[in-house]
Amino acid sequence: MDPVSSAAQFSSAEPFSSAEPFSSAPWQTIPVVDLQDFLAEGSAQQHRFVKTVGQALEEIGFFAIVNHGIDRELIQSAYQAAQEFFALPPEIKLTYEDRSLKGQRGFTRFGQEHAKDHAAPDLKEFWHVGREIHLPNLHPTEVPAFQSTMQQLYDQLDHCAAQLLEACALYLGEPRPLLRDMIGDGDTILRVIHYPPIPAEADPASVRSAPHEDINLITLLCEATADGLEIQRRDGSWLAIAACPGQIIVDSGDMLQWLTNGRLRSTTHRVSNPANTQTARFSMPFFVHPRPEVDLTPLPNCVAATGGIAKFPPITAKAYLQQRLQEIGLAG
Repeated sequence: MDPVSSAAQFSSAEPFSSAEPFSSAPWQTIPVVDLQDFLAEGSAQQHRFVKTVGQALEEIGFFAIVNHGIDRELIQSAYQAAQEFFALPPEIKLTYEDRSLKGQRGFTRFGQEHAKDHAAPDLKEFWHVGREIHLPNLHPTEVPAFQSTMQQLYDQLDHCAAQLLEACALYLGEPRPLLRDMIGDGDTILRVIHYPPIPAEADPASVRSAPHEDINLITLLCEATADGLEIQRRDGSWLAIAACPGQIIVDSGDMLQWLTNGRLRSTTHRVSNPANTQTARFSMPFFVHPRPEVDLTPLPNCVAATGGIAKFPPITAKAYLQQRLQEIGLAG
């Protein structure tokens, strides 16, 4: 069976319900911060927020945030629109796949992407939304609410990301606007992912998302519809991250690791296959990118804080992104 058809075969699930779409686990395995603490200017709460975020990205590369300003009803509406799109027949979905856009806008078919250094394809299909100043967005006319819903979500996540990057800059001892200003008009991407039930003919080496590190500065992951995200500890073991109601999961990407000379680390993570292979999962990571011309040369004070020797050579965000897109199969 064709991989695209395999994915589509399982796309017509029950309509998305906001009643119980998330894990009910009240706990979390990574640090949790409250964005409202950061907005309390000059307070002890703000200082604690900055320290917690910075230490989390130094030590494990992940944290969770609550009271983040992202409308939860909007997140659920986005998942409803996503389910409606991915339930469409393959021949319709493929009309929104434009290979000239290198997977950076519109639809990417099931099994197209793979992790760096992992040849087996990931068991997912997805849709990308970005800024029009870089590439035109595609809009699925079959789902009228899709365009406006995803754009609203994009804007809210973008605002939150700017605040988090301010906190990161303060932790590093840099001017507060330094990292935030890098993402102004940056080529940030909202990825809407559908992980269908596992096809019987799937490559035995394939998983929903093979172990990888994110390319960008930071990623904001909207509360997924099911668990499955895991991060790799330094001893090589895997730690499950719960899909808790009201939480956004944040991690640092390779670009931030590069820029900080490894002080803030990019952590390997994956989405594991479920025990029940007939279940589907949706998630929406927001990959925060700088403008293409931004210089990712390690910051001098980060070099000083990490031994005095630059670990990475100068490179622009554009060149770095192109290199990584080739490595994961989205660009020739």
